[in-house]
Amino acid sequence: MANTYSQIYFHIVFSTKNRADLIHPDIEERVWAYMAGVAKHHGITPIHIGGIENHVHGLIGSPTPLAPSLAVKHIKGDSSYGIRREFAAMEDFGWQDGYGIFSVSKSAIPSVVEYIRNQRKHHERQSFEDEYIELLKLHGVDYDEKYLFD
Repeated sequence: MANTYSQIYFHIVFSTKNRADLIHPDIEERVWAYMAGVAKHHGITPIHIGGIENHVHGLIGSPTPLAPSLAVKHIKGDSSYGIRREFAAMEDFGWQDGYGIFSVSKSAIPSVVEYIRNQRKHHERQSFEDEYIELLKLHGVDYDEKYLFD
């Protein structure tokens, strides 16, 4: 075969440092848009980015030469730098050290987008911590609970 073709989709999840409620509703759309711009700058396709005060979900399309860990590093690093500069009283803003990243099939994109859009309603009945553990289990990820939220 002469050419290589691929398309890879990821659902990424990470929280603010110490899961602090820092992304208030009055700025969240600007934060999500900024993160989408960061993704595009690095050749990543932001399909949908959203969340609530203490965490973010992103559905992204990633080019195959870019390692998944590097895609997340770009999005987290550049967006935390921008948030600290762009928003008043957020000069100490930061994301948690770790993250979750899960592969998504093309057929599942609409349901993942809907899931991200409904984060506020979803978290009326479930904490971020419980949601994150549920995602890990759903995707068959082995984890040690003692290191999940340090």
